[in-house]
Order: sequence, then structure tokens, then C-alpha cells
Amino acid sequence: MRAWGLRQWGVAALGTAATLLLLGLPAVLIPNGLFAREIEPTWWSYPVWIATSLLSGLVMATYVRGTTEVAETSGDRDGGRGIVGAALAWFAIGCPVCNKLVLLALGTSGAMAWFAPLQPLLAVAGMVLLAWALRSRLRAANSCPTPARAD
Repeated sequence: MRAWGLRQWGVAALGTAATLLLLGLPAVLIPNGLFAREIEPTWWSYPVWIATSLLSGLVMATYVRGTTEVAETSGDRDGGRGIVGAALAWFAIGCPVCNKLVLLALGTSGAMAWFAPLQPLLAVAGMVLLAWALRSRLRAANSCPTPARAD
């Protein structure tokens, strides 16, 4: 990341801001009139939300051409890890009884009895997947850089 230019840091900042909004609005960590939350957020929802957004922004920046770029392969699964990690974090910080998928699968009592206690584990798993994706992308960029095109 030390070799990143303004373009990559700009994408990281924009990606972080976009992720903050995309996760924070439906989870009502950012108060808004579009969504409602039945149960107040837990104390750890805010740090998870911020860390997930930062990691997501950094992962997004690894896909931007800079002075060096990652040689893409057909087996590149890092993007999938990043998407799954962000999705797990979204489930983790959201209201357990406001999530329609959880309510359909478990019902209200199941959401509180089974899903709510699993949310911290989902948060950790999501951040681990995002960190893994970032580390993989950065290692690939450092180990196998391709020269930038002279346009």
C-alpha cells in the first residue's frame, strides 16, 4: 500500500464512504427515515461497521490500476471473500428481528434466541474474510506486479 497513488487512495476513501452508507443506513446505525429498527444496536455494532467499511474500501482500491497492478487470474476468489465478508458484517450489525430473511427462516423468537447470539461471530467472520481478501490482493500485487501501460 506504500506504493499506492492518489487514484488508489481516492478509491479507498470513496469505497469506505459508500460502504458506510450501504451498511449504516439499512442497519439504522445512521439514523434515517427510510429504515426502522426494533432493537437498539449493540455496542460492538459501530466498531464492526467502521472496520468493515475501511477494509471494504481498501479491498476495492486493490482493483484500481496504479503504478503496479495485480495480474488477474481466472481463479481470483479474493473478490468473493470480500463480498461474503461484507455481507456477513451486514447481517451482524443489523437488527435481528428486522431482517426479513432471518424472520422467514427462524421467526421472531428464533431470531432472538438463535440468530442474535450468533451476530458477534458473524461480525468476526466477516472481518476475517475481508482482511484475508485484502492480504491476498496485496501479496499478489507485491509478488507479481505487471508494469503499468505507457498510454
